[in-house]
Amino acid sequence: MSYTTHADLGGRDGFGRVLPEPEGELFHAAWEPRALALTLAMGATGAWNIDMSRRARETLPDYAELDYYRIWIAALQRLLAERGLLQSDELAAGRALHAAPPLPRLLRADDVAAVLARGAPTERPAAAPARFGVGDAVRTRAEAAGHHTRLPGYARGKRGTVERVHGAHVFADRHAHGLGEQPQWLYSVAFDAAELWGDAACPGSVVCIDAWEPYLEAAG
Repeated sequence: MSYTTHADLGGRDGFGRVLPEPEGELFHAAWEPRALALTLAMGATGAWNIDMSRRARETLPDYAELDYYRIWIAALQRLLAERGLLQSDELAAGRALHAAPPLPRLLRADDVAAVLARGAPTERPAAAPARFGVGDAVRTRAEAAGHHTRLPGYARGKRGTVERVHGAHVFADRHAHGLGEQPQWLYSVAFDAAELWGDAACPGSVVCIDAWEPYLEAAG
């Protein structure tokens, strides 16, 4: 089965003007904070990981028609249903109709502040030395991935320079598909904007992205 992401929109045209919003404006409707709370609470149970949740969101067939928190809720429903935590009759009724299956963990109200402050670090011990160092010229993988990936489409097949080495981190491409963490070295790679955007780029502009080692090869 082919994998299609609807969220890789960087550098693409046809989506209308960007409309800036006031700094600090987080929500636009009363239900949106609840959508955020539900998503965080279920993510903290360990029933899935953050990369699985991103995969669920980006593959929603109606992604382009949904606003931000509706994407979150639709993906949450998908994740719950896939794991037998939500039945279709419960979704139709808008309430629980069956006994709740056991979960690996629970996020209790008194623990929310501490859990959010702690976060979920992704750095892991490295299994091998880093292939690249600061200043190395690299080129990103040119072919489209047939799975979840954090390499944006506009940066495929582009030449850049390693600007920083972040250590080994959980590899999202595998983690999103339940294949384990498989930590890989992570780099900040700087690209001349003209390399990414051609003549449309602002002269002298530089774009940096974080890229795992499997995305990169040495540039000749």
